[in-house]
Amino acid sequence: MSQSIQRAADILEFVSIRPRTPSEVAEHLQVHRSTALRMLQTLSETGLARRRNDGLYGVGYRLTGLAHVAQEQFDLAAVAKPHLAALGESCSHTIHLAELQGRSIAYVDKIEQPGMVRLYSQIGQPVVLHTSGVSKAILAHQSAAVVDAMLESCSFESYTDATITSPDAFRRELDHVRDQGWAVDAGEYEDYVNCIAMPLHDAGGAVFASASITSLKARADLDELQQLAPRLKEVTTSISKEIGWRP
Repeated sequence: MSQSIQRAADILEFVSIRPRTPSEVAEHLQVHRSTALRMLQTLSETGLARRRNDGLYGVGYRLTGLAHVAQEQFDLAAVAKPHLAALGESCSHTIHLAELQGRSIAYVDKIEQPGMVRLYSQIGQPVVLHTSGVSKAILAHQSAAVVDAMLESCSFESYTDATITSPDAFRRELDHVRDQGWAVDAGEYEDYVNCIAMPLHDAGGAVFASASITSLKARADLDELQQLAPRLKEVTTSISKEIGWRP
């Protein structure tokens, strides 16, 4: 990549966090202040950056418009597919991709391995909120108001001995998921199936989807699946970054 293009990208990411002085940009790039100022001026002329009245440089209005238009080009399933397919091939388990859609969470992709028993889940099908690892991974990072609204329609029906059957217990589980970094389905919908799930972040940092590794208990118990947490973290981070997230 051209050094000037790399520097321009670094500047835009740097000033998108908060407005910066030319000196801060120079220190970030490890260049002379005059070089940083010249690049900031060029980016401002194109509308990708802008000089504010207080002398600080921030993101330009043109960049905001481009980002809005570009969002329409992202198809989560298409972006995630190669990453999830590689994950499934490496671990030989079923991989799910789920997305927050209004007041429900639905499967938007499912990757099964050849010769394996097919699971009940279907693309386009809403998940059962209080039993699903993918739903917990998403809801753990939503506001209390969003969680409350979504749980209004949740029956908390008991499917197995492991099913969480009360709103309070479910909220405590979400606290645990948020602290731990991943969620599990410990045989809560079907007692012979378990999974581990992690969140996906959009360009603004919000959690809007999740991915999971699911297996029959006879093939891998929960402890074995949790050993795959580092690999799942690599995949969810890669997908999130491709969508535009910057940790």
